[in-house]
Amino acid sequence: MKKIVVFGGLIFTSLLAPGCDTLQQLATNTQTQTGTSGLTNAEVISGLKEALSVGIGNSVNLASVTNGFLNNAKIRLPFPEDAIKVKQKAIEWGMQGQVDKFEETLNRAAEEAAKEALPIFKNAITSMSVSDGFAILNGGNGAATNYLKNNTKTQLVNAFSPKVAAAIEKVQLTKYWNPIVTKYNTAAPLLGFNQVNEDLNAYVTEKAIDGLFKLVADEENKIRENVSARVTDLLKKVFGSIGK
Repeated sequence: MKKIVVFGGLIFTSLLAPGCDTLQQLATNTQTQTGTSGLTNAEVISGLKEALSVGIGNSVNLASVTNGFLNNAKIRLPFPEDAIKVKQKAIEWGMQGQVDKFEETLNRAAEEAAKEALPIFKNAITSMSVSDGFAILNGGNGAATNYLKNNTKTQLVNAFSPKVAAAIEKVQLTKYWNPIVTKYNTAAPLLGFNQVNEDLNAYVTEKAIDGLFKLVADEENKIRENVSARVTDLLKKVFGSIGK
């Protein structure tokens, strides 16, 4: 009877062994979530965050210098869209010089604020939660930047706004804005127009952050498309896996 039990046990073990190997392999694949390149999901996430960190560093260097916003058509801050009638009326009233100076100083405020952007963006990148790195890696140009924007925009606005307020004060933006908007708001009821909000902080904050995101996307795309832009071993490993 013992022989039968032992023999049966050996047969059961031999049948189970391949199944155990298969289960172990599945478990290993689940834990590492590897792609065909042998990369783990964790490595991909680290690579994406590193690419964004490199991108924001380069972007701040571009945007925070004199004319970094003003002379870059891609990110230049225009006269506030919801106050375009203010611009039109100001020019009619012979205030073209004040309008031009205001628009220049508006961009100076963004350039000044950008100097403080690096640690704020890097903190957002570090704390950003990513579950599926492969989806972003394979998502095409700008995918990592878009993910960052969609998941940290509110956080960035809240952190960046005080820096913008300080920049507005430093470049004396209100000195050029107030005469224009005050004259307009005084005349608005007589002209049948709505008065406009005089506070520029939210506008500069929004536009400066959007401008930096555009530059970060450009930097991300360089890393995706240009081997020489992959300045670390991790970037070479992760972005080299997408075949470019």
